[in-house]
Amino acid sequence: MDSNTHPLVSVVIPIYKAEATLPSCIDSLIEQSYRPLELLFVDDCSPDRGADIVIARTPELQAEGIQVKLLRHPVNQGVATARNTALGAATGDYVYSVDADDELSPSTIELLVQRALSEQCDLVGCEWLLKQGTSTRPMPQPDVHTGQEALEQCCRGLMRWNLWLFLIKRSLIETPEPLRFLPGMNMGEDMMLMGKLFLRASRVSIIHQPLYTYVRNDSSLTSSYTPQNWEQVDANLRELERYIEREDKGSEVKELLQYLKLNLKLPLLITGKRQDYDRWLSSYTESHPFIARNSSIPFRTRLLQQMAARRQYWFVVLYDRVIMQWLYKLLYH
Repeated sequence: MDSNTHPLVSVVIPIYKAEATLPSCIDSLIEQSYRPLELLFVDDCSPDRGADIVIARTPELQAEGIQVKLLRHPVNQGVATARNTALGAATGDYVYSVDADDELSPSTIELLVQRALSEQCDLVGCEWLLKQGTSTRPMPQPDVHTGQEALEQCCRGLMRWNLWLFLIKRSLIETPEPLRFLPGMNMGEDMMLMGKLFLRASRVSIIHQPLYTYVRNDSSLTSSYTPQNWEQVDANLRELERYIEREDKGSEVKELLQYLKLNLKLPLLITGKRQDYDRWLSSYTESHPFIARNSSIPFRTRLLQQMAARRQYWFVVLYDRVIMQWLYKLLYH
């Protein structure tokens, strides 16, 4: 098969406690219309039968012309290290990531590769479906054409940076120096890596079709951070900030980082909990002057942030009760 028209795509699939959903994930990979594929399953010392499922289905995958690598950790190290293990073993021209509990459209990888080749892209993204219980909602992505545009849309909260939304040219990851995840920092790891990749990328394209289905297993409308979660997100943000300083990306990118900080800590503000509000108030205070400048987000969100920065906790509680507890539940239930 001509590698110029059909380049090898390495697909990264971390597996940990994924026994229930892994078979359907493998089904969706077999159903992909694109070949050649290299599947990199990383068993992060999972206590269930995930690795056994991969072993049992490897002959079936190979019969479909799909290469399979099962990489195993002797101890659990977290998803960030699992992704690093896969990247170190990948040999494809492009890298794509799939979570073991999600689903792909049969044409996902083919369409991503076609766009990458036809427009000579470093990164190609797509839209997605959010599946929660019995409901499925389409989630759009904005149109971008460069890495700088993509970074701006992410920092302003208008675009998602999840790894499974992007086909990535592997040379973009590996040169001029390899980019990897921070071991043990398992939340916000995709934000950190994709932020660096956007800064490296020239041509970026978005396919305005929902090619990936993200299955959300919890029933809550909002999510917040545990103290450990927040430490991990903060570590990944600080790593991205160091990268921006080291690469001397200029004042415009540094300003975008302030919007990203506000975006990342917003979940702390919409729980109505005092401890979350206090963490919001003390984190990234240098970003507070930028609250009013982000016209891309709804006015109500800017108002909430402005009132919180002015130490008006009563408004935070009111927002939680009226918007989060009443209006959102009315709209989405």
